Amino acid sequence: MSSALTDLFPYPIVQAPMAGGVSVPRLVAAVCEAGGLGFLAAGYKTADGLYQEIKQLRSLTSRPFGVNLFMPQPEYAETGAVEVYAHQLAGEAAWYETELGDPDSGRDDGYDAKLAVLLDDPVAVVSFHFGIPSAEVLDSLRRAGTFTLVTATTAAEARAVERAGADAVIVQGVEAGGHQGTHRDNPENDRSGIGLLALIAQVRESVNLPIVAAGGLMRGSQIAAALAAGADAAQLGTAFLVTPESGAHAVHKQALTNPLFVRTELTRAFSGRPARGLVNRFLREHGPYAPAAYPEVHHLTSPLRKAAAKAGDAQGMALWAGQGHRLARELPAGQLVEVLVSEIAEARTALSDFQAREAREGGAS
Repeated sequence: MSSALTDLFPYPIVQAPMAGGVSVPRLVAAVCEAGGLGFLAAGYKTADGLYQEIKQLRSLTSRPFGVNLFMPQPEYAETGAVEVYAHQLAGEAAWYETELGDPDSGRDDGYDAKLAVLLDDPVAVVSFHFGIPSAEVLDSLRRAGTFTLVTATTAAEARAVERAGADAVIVQGVEAGGHQGTHRDNPENDRSGIGLLALIAQVRESVNLPIVAAGGLMRGSQIAAALAAGADAAQLGTAFLVTPESGAHAVHKQALTNPLFVRTELTRAFSGRPARGLVNRFLREHGPYAPAAYPEVHHLTSPLRKAAAKAGDAQGMALWAGQGHRLARELPAGQLVEVLVSEIAEARTALSDFQAREAREGGAS
């Protein structure tokens, strides 16, 4: 790993920031204490809520940790499409005995207020999703002693991240669970995502930034492959979602390995932006009709998702999961980091043995 990253965490393992109450302080602390880099997710929280979680996390660990911010989204012009989708969801509201949410509940996720918190009381790392912050913001964080990362889903986006002045890029393959961190939400690109290993190679030849690889990684051998392909560290979300420290709903955790849920898909059904989740009834019935309208659709469906979770109904929940979800292991987060580190070492030893054997056989011929 690059020295800047190595100074922050000894093992090349990053716990992905999972918004919606999954990346709670106890999970982040457990990962950090085990030698990885844990992340709080600021998404969908208030600035004060973020401040309180940072304060709680600092009482649990003295190790460096990160905070992830969602970038404000541009205005969505086609309000009629959201109204049509709301009409389609009326039956869901009646079924769960709740009202639909207000699609106009806010577009910037409290970005400026959260940024102010992070500049006033800096953390070690801040990452950004759904776009690139301004060079001024990145410079301000750098002056505060904060290392910055920005998600990219293409080599072109990675080059834009480098031009903006970020310290590193999170390369997100199409295999990743949850929201794709595309900089512009273009529906024409919905089925053109790039696999992680191919994307790492493309980005590695396009920028000189450190790379954190994300997308479907569940085993140390996969991490070793990503590192061999040119990444400096690996970010895992779904692998940590099932840990006891995770704040994910019990139904969500159980669904990851439930034979009833056999595959994942990218869908706009729950939020209006492409996000990978387990295919359930809600995704099948509403995914084909959901407009490209984030965060309007997120606000609209929020009460439905909460009601489904309260009822323990997995068929109405947003069950975010990467393509490797069936490989989930219900281990404590710290132990999972240890297992992954051991698996990385085993994979590297196997590769070294193979290379040595090839060299001997080549010399003998």
